Amino acid sequence: MNRVQAVVFDMDGVLVESEDLWLRARTEFAASIGRVWTAEDQVATMGCNTAAWARIMVQRLELQAHPGMDEAGVAHEIITRMQALYAAHLPAREGAVQAVRLAATHYRVALASGSPRALGEHVLRATGLDDILTVTLYGDEVEHGKPAPDVYLRVLERLGVHPEDAVGVEDSGNGIRSLHAAGMGIIAAPSPGYALSAEMLALAGAHIHSLTEFSMALVESAGAHRPGQHG
Repeated sequence: MNRVQAVVFDMDGVLVESEDLWLRARTEFAASIGRVWTAEDQVATMGCNTAAWARIMVQRLELQAHPGMDEAGVAHEIITRMQALYAAHLPAREGAVQAVRLAATHYRVALASGSPRALGEHVLRATGLDDILTVTLYGDEVEHGKPAPDVYLRVLERLGVHPEDAVGVEDSGNGIRSLHAAGMGIIAAPSPGYALSAEMLALAGAHIHSLTEFSMALVESAGAHRPGQHG
């Protein structure tokens, strides 16, 4: 019998190679108001829910005194830009759809994303995963986004699975911290171009460069590696 009962996937950077689109949306928005958004700024937002990344943007772009550019205004601007980018082209990550479908043959599968549901549902429909994932939960539906464990713990509660019997697949440091705080097994699958630190990789029970490497043996290995154990 498999030890692992559920596999929970992140969305941005895992199912879709969207980090460059988020970077583009934020960079173009910043330029439109005479500001500069850097790659370092982008990394700080990865894995965050809408409230958190909007707060980071207001702070880093120094928009506190800019008319109409409070956190809600910034969030609306960026989400609108992302919807347009997704409508033009949705870059599914190689091997992602196959990985979810493979996991679903052995485990309960779910989604725990920092994105708002409006974007997430578009991604799932476009990739055909909307009928595969048992539970979907988004960053705007929990009080505390990643790196807090809330979104993962809520998903597991709905699945009826204990954290020690579940594995998550994440690409970002904030996401890995969230899984670690939840007490789940961790598969680190960094998005191309966005390397993870040695500290984050040490928390993971498995590390893959491509989702084409995803396997049941990988899931079971990650499930046997308790967060905080190194080696």
